[in-house]
Amino acid sequence: MQIDGDQFQKMCVSAANNLDSQKEDINNLNVFPVPDGDTGINMSLTMKPVRELHVEPGPLSEAAMRVADKVLRAARGNSGAILSLFFRGMAKSFKGLDKADSEDIAKAIRSGTNEAYRAVSKPSEGTILTVMRGTADTAEAESEMYQGDPEAFFERLVDSAEEVLRQTPEMLPVLKQAKVVDAGGSGFVAMLKGMLASLKGQDVSVADDEAAETKAAADFSGIDTESIRFAYCTECIIGKSDTYRGEGGGDAFRDAISPLGDSMVFVDDEEIIKVHIHVNDPGRVLSEAVKYGSLEMVKVENMKKQHSALTAAGEAAAVEKTAAEKKAELAPVVIDKPFGFVAVCLGEGTAATFRDCGVNEIVTGGQTMNPSTDDLLDAVRRTGAEVVYILPNNKNIIMVANQAAEILTDEGQQTTVVLETRSVPEGLAAMLAFDESADVETNQAAMTEAFANVHTLSVTRAVKDAAIDGMSIRSGEYMGLCDRRIGYTGISRRVIVLEMLKNFPRASFVTAFYGSDVTEECAARLLADAQELLPDAEISMISGGQPLYDFVISVE
Repeated sequence: MQIDGDQFQKMCVSAANNLDSQKEDINNLNVFPVPDGDTGINMSLTMKPVRELHVEPGPLSEAAMRVADKVLRAARGNSGAILSLFFRGMAKSFKGLDKADSEDIAKAIRSGTNEAYRAVSKPSEGTILTVMRGTADTAEAESEMYQGDPEAFFERLVDSAEEVLRQTPEMLPVLKQAKVVDAGGSGFVAMLKGMLASLKGQDVSVADDEAAETKAAADFSGIDTESIRFAYCTECIIGKSDTYRGEGGGDAFRDAISPLGDSMVFVDDEEIIKVHIHVNDPGRVLSEAVKYGSLEMVKVENMKKQHSALTAAGEAAAVEKTAAEKKAELAPVVIDKPFGFVAVCLGEGTAATFRDCGVNEIVTGGQTMNPSTDDLLDAVRRTGAEVVYILPNNKNIIMVANQAAEILTDEGQQTTVVLETRSVPEGLAAMLAFDESADVETNQAAMTEAFANVHTLSVTRAVKDAAIDGMSIRSGEYMGLCDRRIGYTGISRRVIVLEMLKNFPRASFVTAFYGSDVTEECAARLLADAQELLPDAEISMISGGQPLYDFVISVE
């Protein structure tokens, strides 16, 4: 028996469903207690478009390419980006094949693993990459034993992957300290188990509450596009944090977003909140949403564009397109400026500051809400610039930004430069170093040097109990982080900020963005205290409006 295109696609759908069913368990494996433990969500959202593919007979090579294209464009976060590269490598290996035996599958797994490794500059042992490599080693070594029996072969691969996963705490001290296995590796195992279930004829199904509904065709021709008052249909599912669990925990959220639009459907359950609303600024809804927990699903659709497309298309059926087909029919970007900028951030005040610095397009995202490859692609194209600089402003978005840049390079319409900024302060420092009279290479070097000299301090609440670097951290207490390292904990945000600033007695410039849960009075008092502590520094306090992080501070 060999795997054909139909079977492979079914395996991938089952894998996506299994990842979705286990996303919360995977999230809980994240070691650090900061509110960005979203590995499971990122991997699930990366695979989600696969669940929407129409399974049809055909060569394995075509099915693998369809899956790889969908996953690449939906990739979110480091874990999602690595997973998408794994599928891209598999698709390359399956090229030209109608079916695959165990030896072909082993080669594809190795190709996928190599593709993922190439994208990580300094791979660490004890991560999803290690689990992939161990699986590839077993696949190559034992494929001959399972010729004609892909089910038994995948059972062996799952066993191998689970064994490597169990060893990850011995490879990565932080995992051992936290007494957990690697979250990304766990997601990879969940994916393999979903594939195995399909081979056994026990395909993992989508959860009942997310099952696709059968909808009658509607006639949209009588509706005027301009009569659509609110352009964006915005939906999200929030897994409630402990603070807001129980019915009624989302009342304040409902009250905050209801004035923003219409057609709101709001379901406030014990563990989750489900929202549907039509608005003109979906970012405001999502920024408010992440205050109440982790985003498990986000969907934003432009209803004006949908209406125009439906009217033009009539009853024509949608056809899945490969990456090559999409590239062939992609409309040229209208270039009307020499350079442009795309920045990822959360909070209206933070976004306004980036715009003041010259950023053309803001992509809503950051902690707990990583944008997809497609989100960044669309933003770059909208700039209409010949050269576009992307500022990810988050470590977990850099890989996805690089993937978007690679796709744009293949399209050949715009030059894209990813500046590997890991925080909002780094992104702003890079923008201030830009010189419109300099060439691309000079600007890239100058902007990189500028953000390398910035320290980022931040204050947030711990989302769970943890023991990190000898510190005992309790859920709900404040934590102070300096360049992503936890250094202070306590019950006072003010004390933590001042203690962190004491480490920089020669600071020249300090810019603090205060979050949505901080009052102007509180921010003003802290500004006065900070100025007394650092009398020679130029200190600014800006309403960033970002959720989760009460203060994000730049020190130069």
